[in-house]
Amino acid sequence: MSSGKIVQIIGAVVDVEFPRDAMPKVYDALNVEESGLTLEVQQQLGDGVVRSIARGSTDGIKRESTVSNSGAPISVPVGEKTLGRIMDVL
Repeated sequence: MSSGKIVQIIGAVVDVEFPRDAMPKVYDALNVEESGLTLEVQQQLGDGVVRSIARGSTDGIKRESTVSNSGAPISVPVGEKTLGRIMDVL
């Protein structure tokens, strides 16, 4: 999929710039390549920039870090062992 660069970090909110013709869709999962941190797209700001929410600590993340688009939303595998169980997704 496409890759972009982090342009702004404010707490758990991370803005990422992608090529205009390869902007991720809302709810797509993004991966910060240096740290493995997962981001979830919440808003398309325009000009190729998306606003995302980090699904972990943003400590050590910096501007210009490379981010790749998974092209799919965050998902959790479900199987026999998870049926009937309650999960804390946050």
